[in-house]
Amino acid sequence: MSRFKRVLVVLGSVAAVFLAAVGGVFAWQWTGAEVSTVGQVSFRNALKVPPLAPSTVEKDGTRVFSLRMQAGTTEFQPGLRTPPWGFNGSYLGPTLRARRGEKVRVQVENTLPEASSVHWHGMHLPATMDGGPHQEVAPGATWTPYWKIDQPAATLWYHPHPHGKTETHVQRGLAGMFLVDAAKSDALKLPKRYGVDDLPVAVQDVSFDGADFDHGRSLLGSTGFLGERTMVNGTLDPYRVVGDELVRLRLLNASTARIYDFGFADDREFALVATDGGLLEKPDAMRRVQLSPGERAEVVVRMRAGERTVLRSFPQDYKDAWHQRFGGGDDSFDVLELRARKVLRKSPQLPSVLGVLEVPQGAEAVQGRYFGLRMTGINGRKMDMGRVDETVTRGSVETWTVRNEDGMPHNFHVHDVQFRVLEIDGRPPTGMLRDAKDTVFVPGGSTVKLAMRFEGPADPDTPYMYHCHLLYHEDFGMMGQFVVVEKGQRAGTVTGGAHAGH
Repeated sequence: MSRFKRVLVVLGSVAAVFLAAVGGVFAWQWTGAEVSTVGQVSFRNALKVPPLAPSTVEKDGTRVFSLRMQAGTTEFQPGLRTPPWGFNGSYLGPTLRARRGEKVRVQVENTLPEASSVHWHGMHLPATMDGGPHQEVAPGATWTPYWKIDQPAATLWYHPHPHGKTETHVQRGLAGMFLVDAAKSDALKLPKRYGVDDLPVAVQDVSFDGADFDHGRSLLGSTGFLGERTMVNGTLDPYRVVGDELVRLRLLNASTARIYDFGFADDREFALVATDGGLLEKPDAMRRVQLSPGERAEVVVRMRAGERTVLRSFPQDYKDAWHQRFGGGDDSFDVLELRARKVLRKSPQLPSVLGVLEVPQGAEAVQGRYFGLRMTGINGRKMDMGRVDETVTRGSVETWTVRNEDGMPHNFHVHDVQFRVLEIDGRPPTGMLRDAKDTVFVPGGSTVKLAMRFEGPADPDTPYMYHCHLLYHEDFGMMGQFVVVEKGQRAGTVTGGAHAGH
């Protein structure tokens, strides 16, 4: 009996030591998971503004761009050369700009050592031109998509979409903006001088291991890669000198997993003027705008002569302590410093009316569908390149109900369409969710109801995607595909990922 007691004492001691060690490791992980750069950023580097991509216009009016996917080196940190990828350069890409009603063609050349693709995020265009995983461009090949732009003025973007490798390719730097202009927006008195009072602001989170990017993930997190600091347009510690009273910031969350809640360090009010799908009906005064990966927002901020203010990302409430801490909800970043000149150009007052939303109200919907989001897949199924998950009829309006079923942060992006958010957990949307969207954040346990119109063209053999735009989740299988068909037509045969180009 005495020996048995000694064994129990030893086992108890071992268990106590083990539990103490586990508790210590967890406490260390918990404390170390919170990231903040507030008050620590030097703002020593002038913000880079991506150049406008040159183009030519052919006799039939087609505007032609050229994009070259290439490897290179960039000095993000003083004296250290990092080997990223980019379009027409070593990191990120130029800003493409075209008008509603124009025909465009983009010559995409892949000089990388592996296949990739270029998806036109937010663009309405034929499925064969979408640049998803079915339009991969092989190394050494060229792909030339073409389409007619038929949607409102908006801030869109382009990025790779190779099946299973999207996160890695975006992290390496393959991304750029695509601005759509239109006559109605041109007539508005909004800041519109690109690079002057109209600034692209593509925000990414990064970590470095010496000269190289470090894309490791947390052992306790399931969101994906979360970096220790932010870059804007590929610039660390950025500042921008501005010379106008009103400055328009085209915010793009170009990160692969991190969610931002943007505002200003002095809590000043700004005007939201546009979301993913384009201009709002009228400016919306606010102090915070939340963007999950892939979302965009255009805000106009008023500057006073000689002042400085900092664009900041604030902590957020994920309603779940675990994902709050290990999914980045507790993190905060100083992103960009705006420095006003001592004398500023006068800016006209913002117009009281901006645009008309070209997204359906939902009352005319002919069908509803349900999408349950889990890390294991959508509606219980992982992505299959050869399977059509949904078939929709050209010209029809549908309502899609999307529910986060597993608690971790997710969002939902639908290719080709812009949608209206009808409900969030049974209540009307507020803030930027009242406007045209193609990507929406779906917090743990939340349900959103969306209305969208599918205008085609019909193509039963070539699918569009819908997926979580936290790219680790997408690559893990949180993606499905749908085809648009004529009334009475069935889905065709979808091939599993042939390379585009020649």
